Amino acid sequence: MYYHSKLMRLYIQPPSSTPHLLLEALSGRGVHPPALCNFNDVGISAMHRVASAGNTSNSVRARKEKRLTYVVNDADDTKHCAGVNCLALLKSSSPGGCEYLFTGSRDGTLKRWALAEDGATCCATFESHVDWVNDAVLTGNNTLVSCSSDTTVKVWNGLSEGSCIRTLRQHSDYATCLASAGKNSNVVASAGLGGEVYIWDLEGALAPTTKSSDATEEDCSNGVSGSGSSLPITSIRPNSSSNNISLHTQSQGYIPVSAKGHKESVYALAMNDSGSLLVSGGTEKVVRVWDPRTGSKNMKLKGHTDNIRALLLDSTGRFCLSGSSDSMIRLWDLGQQRCVHSYAVHTDSVWALASTPTFSHVYSGGRDLSMYLTDLATRESVLLCTKDHPILQLALHGDSMWVATTDSSVHKWPAEAHNPQKVFERGGSFLAGNLSFSRARVSLEGSTPVPVYKEPSFSIYGTPGIVQHEILNNRRHVLTKDTAGTVKLWEITRGAVIQNYGEVSFDKKKEELFEMVSIPAWFTVDTRLGSLAVHLDTPQCFSAEMYSADLNIPGKPEDDKVNLARETLKGLLVHWLIKRRQKFGSQSSINGEVPSGKDVSTRILTASRVELDGNADNDSAVFPPFEFSVASPPSILTEVSQSGPWRKKIIDLDGTEDEKDMPWWVIDCVMNNRLPPRENSKCSFYLHPCEGSTVQILTQGKLNAPRILRIHKVINYVIEKMVLDKPLDSVNSDVTFAPGMHGATGGDGSFRTGPKPWQKLKPSIEILCNTQVLSPDTSLATQVTGLEVIRFGVA
Repeated sequence: MYYHSKLMRLYIQPPSSTPHLLLEALSGRGVHPPALCNFNDVGISAMHRVASAGNTSNSVRARKEKRLTYVVNDADDTKHCAGVNCLALLKSSSPGGCEYLFTGSRDGTLKRWALAEDGATCCATFESHVDWVNDAVLTGNNTLVSCSSDTTVKVWNGLSEGSCIRTLRQHSDYATCLASAGKNSNVVASAGLGGEVYIWDLEGALAPTTKSSDATEEDCSNGVSGSGSSLPITSIRPNSSSNNISLHTQSQGYIPVSAKGHKESVYALAMNDSGSLLVSGGTEKVVRVWDPRTGSKNMKLKGHTDNIRALLLDSTGRFCLSGSSDSMIRLWDLGQQRCVHSYAVHTDSVWALASTPTFSHVYSGGRDLSMYLTDLATRESVLLCTKDHPILQLALHGDSMWVATTDSSVHKWPAEAHNPQKVFERGGSFLAGNLSFSRARVSLEGSTPVPVYKEPSFSIYGTPGIVQHEILNNRRHVLTKDTAGTVKLWEITRGAVIQNYGEVSFDKKKEELFEMVSIPAWFTVDTRLGSLAVHLDTPQCFSAEMYSADLNIPGKPEDDKVNLARETLKGLLVHWLIKRRQKFGSQSSINGEVPSGKDVSTRILTASRVELDGNADNDSAVFPPFEFSVASPPSILTEVSQSGPWRKKIIDLDGTEDEKDMPWWVIDCVMNNRLPPRENSKCSFYLHPCEGSTVQILTQGKLNAPRILRIHKVINYVIEKMVLDKPLDSVNSDVTFAPGMHGATGGDGSFRTGPKPWQKLKPSIEILCNTQVLSPDTSLATQVTGLEVIRFGVA
């Protein structure tokens, strides 16, 4: 880097004796010359599986600490913002009673809709899963059961405001599907990508029992937890005299019946009304039939040539319908153990099936965006409707059909379930073929049927989900694009949209917003849930700092450094901290310990692992750039809880959550102002005149300055030491930029008006790096990310 006036030319160069160490300090990695070090390329590894466990052994290796994630959304919270994977209907038992539709979405939430003739109203959001909700079923007593890609099965009071009764943890991978017995309301089956099929007795799983005193936290890692309590293991044993399931209690937690046989992923389940028969299918291309009371295999049915994605049993358990990625629907007679009919209706994968009450006709939908009605006896089929998105699930409601798709909206279509012949009388029907290629050939020949219905009779609209994002260089803003093409700019430290650009080019807007700044990558983002999910991992998240002047924080000294992650955590947990102090008073933080933790005090008091944030205020005050909206609050996602991963809005935290529910480093940071050890945040260099200059050398010593130091502060330092003829004998051989020297003035030019102090100084000084003049508003960190990261000069 160089600076110059008409009279002088000087340069700054790094200490030649420590180039390797300096490179390593700048990058935080073991990079050695001549490798390049660019902070914009130093990021956090790709998102790990949500339910991954830390190293809980006695290994001397450092354990990977749990991450904290928060999800922000500026849209209406009563609407889904991602595809709807599942539907469940709660019908009224009395005439005129209210009926409810439950929807489970890829945004990680379930919603309950009160249905009326002219509309639907969202009356509750069920929020606890931390990944896609893949399926949901209703059992007796208004109990809602859901499964998710976070590997858990959750039990809810379906008529509550969204309270989760219990979390069932047994799956090793994504839980993909559920099935329930209509007449045996206690039995629910679940399956997933791990190939496991479990049959749960909800009465036993939800029984309020206590855990033995000598059990450890790990004992319930594959059991059942909820509301801070754990259960003893309970296995289900068959009762030979009935279809009911009896319980056998062990001492460590609850264990469901396991139906063992699948070697690959399971995508579909179905159970008959009495709960005496269970069918499953997946990537093995076969339909397996089980006795759910014992978990024993009854039979295996072969015929499909691709993944089985949907299954349906009649009430008696005699007939089974299957839909597959081979585009075929097959009807199986389980008594004869064979396929009695196959229906080539769709031109692509079949993902959803529903039948009329008499099991005489089947409704089917899938990847080809279409829903068909097929007579199982005559093979006559008709295209009911086709839209813009693949169909994921169907739910029959009277003479209408609710259709869930990869879009965030749910549509209701006429179905005539009680008199399907009415639909066929409208014409346009065709005879379903026996082979999949026959239907595809008809489509290629241009004989595509015309849909009976053009538009749905009613729709529950969702909001557009985010499908593209870019973290900007300032590491506070994220640019997004949603399914409607709308481009928005988010400030993630507040969880708010600060600019809506409308439908513009995402790439052009990204170029317009580019800033020549370099701030460490202190967070990562993904949009898997249709909204922005911001991930914080320690210690990386504490690597970014800014001066308060650059953040426009009123009433705070301009030279104070602000740790972005710490202030963001304060903003997220301010409601939790207030409620905690109301509950526990001063006892909530004694000697830096969280009183309810069994070992958190040991961790947070280990001097080698943590350090006090000397610049942090010792109260819960939240600065404006870190204030999150109460009207549209973000949700916190974490995997720490003994009950499994959970999700909750920040305003719903009640203050009782502790290190068993949230990462200990988060609590320690918010309550005790302690931060983990971080990378070296300073640069070291020598300051010399440029080659050929007659100006006296400033100092032979090494200079140290914060990486976030603005270049105009270097100008001020040069002017004070040279231009203003300050005595050089006061300069030590090893100099550090004092707070008064690097923080008396400054700020980002885009946020502050009027001439800068460095603009008033005479003579005019310019700073250069590799002969390139640098803007006074840039930081040292911006320059050390260049090609020659350890060579500075001033001219």
